[in-house]
Amino acid sequence: MLDAALGLLIERGYGELTIEAVASESGVAKSTIYRHWPSRVELINDAFLELKPTLPVPTEGTVRDRLVTTLENLAENVCASRWSACLPTLIDAAERDPAARELNVRLATAGRMSLAGLLAEGVETGELPADLDTELLAEALAGPIILRRLMSGDPYEPTRIRHLVDQVLGPPLTTPPKPRRNVRRPIV
Repeated sequence: MLDAALGLLIERGYGELTIEAVASESGVAKSTIYRHWPSRVELINDAFLELKPTLPVPTEGTVRDRLVTTLENLAENVCASRWSACLPTLIDAAERDPAARELNVRLATAGRMSLAGLLAEGVETGELPADLDTELLAEALAGPIILRRLMSGDPYEPTRIRHLVDQVLGPPLTTPPKPRRNVRRPIV
C-alpha cells in the first residue's frame, strides 16, 4: 500500500493521491487501508517516512570528515531515490495544504537537526569556530544538494561534497585562531 502511494505521488502528484486511488493501484480494499491509516495524510506521512533514507552519521573521525561522509550519503540518495522523486510533489503540496506543509517541515527539520548536531559537536570540541549558527550552516551545506535536485537535471555529485564543505566552512583549523586586537580607526 505504501509502495502504491509513493508511485501515485510520483506519477500523479499529491492532489491526486486518494485512498481510492491507492486501493485501486495496490489491489487492497479501501477498508483495509483505512484500518491502517485513518486519512490520506497519515498514509502519505508513513509513505514518506518509509521512503526517506536515514543518513547515518559516522561516529569516528573528525567532525569535518564525518560531515563530508554524511553529506555524500545525502547526495547519493538525492541523485537516485524514489524519495527525491517525491520531493517536488511534497513541496508543491506544502504551498496549498497545511498537512503537507507540516509533513514537509517535520522532514526538513529532522534532517537539519541531524547536521546541526554534528556541527555543534565540532563547536564543542573546538574543531569549528564557537560563533557558528549550526542550524543555518546545516541549511547552507544541505541546500545546494537539494536545490540541484529540485531546480536542475544536474545532481550535486557526491565526489564534490568535500569541496562544498571547504567552501562553506573554510579551510580546516590547524591552529587556534588568534584573538583580534582592538585597533582604533580615525574618525573621518
